[in-house]
Amino acid sequence: MKTSNQFNDSSSLSRRQWVRSGLAACGYLAAGGLAVGQSEEKTAPKGYTLPGPVTNLGRAPGLQTRLIAENPSGESHFTAIGALESARFGWFDRAQNAYRNIPIEHQVEMISLIGDVGVVNGVPQIHAHGAVGFPDGQVHGGHILEAIVWPTLELFFTAYRTPLIKTRDAETNLFLFDLKERKDGSK
Repeated sequence: MKTSNQFNDSSSLSRRQWVRSGLAACGYLAAGGLAVGQSEEKTAPKGYTLPGPVTNLGRAPGLQTRLIAENPSGESHFTAIGALESARFGWFDRAQNAYRNIPIEHQVEMISLIGDVGVVNGVPQIHAHGAVGFPDGQVHGGHILEAIVWPTLELFFTAYRTPLIKTRDAETNLFLFDLKERKDGSK
């Protein structure tokens, strides 16, 4: 794992930019960036985001790139706490086969962020859920589609040696863990 000094050198993104761009990656996952096996003609109903299995690394140069660089084969999980200036969560609507958007348009506390990095078609994929607290004590959350961090997010990353392979589920069109699948494709 890189040290904090390596993350703070002048050629790096700031910590805020790093986390901001990385959490946007989770949104790009759900939005269908480079989706495998999904028709380009399919569009989400208004107020919804289609699921998608693979993120374009150019879309998220921060967190995702660094998580994957630390463990290129995937197989990991992470947790975090902190604060967000805005976010968009999703709730999976079975009838629509898409995430209903839940916008968060002001400063909130990131009470909990949990996620994993699994492998879809040989490519690492981030999947994250979170819960945020409002000033009056209300809590909202769901699948993280997009989040902008301010002032900080403290992220803890744990890598595994066991393969975490995801395969497409025909019923939901989501990529779910297949505990029988191996990296070499055998069962």
